[in-house]
Amino acid sequence: MTPYSPFKGKQGLKRIFNATGYSVAGFKSAFRLEAAFRQIILLNIVLGIINFSLHLSALEHAILLIVGLLAIIVELFNSAIEAVVDRISLERHELSKNAKDMGSAAQCVALIMIAATWAIILFWT
Repeated sequence: MTPYSPFKGKQGLKRIFNATGYSVAGFKSAFRLEAAFRQIILLNIVLGIINFSLHLSALEHAILLIVGLLAIIVELFNSAIEAVVDRISLERHELSKNAKDMGSAAQCVALIMIAATWAIILFWT
């Protein structure tokens, strides 16, 4: 028997409207509750302004924008992992620590990716 979720029963436009609402709620929660998310948003705003003030190709502009957006995605996943771990238990546990640390490591990789991409495009092209 396939597990059933009552939240999965919507179809068509109703599903799209619901999904959009859930996404907006997720952005609001992340912005309100997660300092790291606000910092990544601020970083993206600053880098976006710098990006489009530079004389680069359309592809280079797109790549610089994409790496920033990827960091936002990673932070949303990292925040979701932390929320689920905390929902399960606030007790210290090695597996909980591992999950949170791995989410943090993913965000570290995303930030390194931003720095490396900007360096390559600005200094090696």
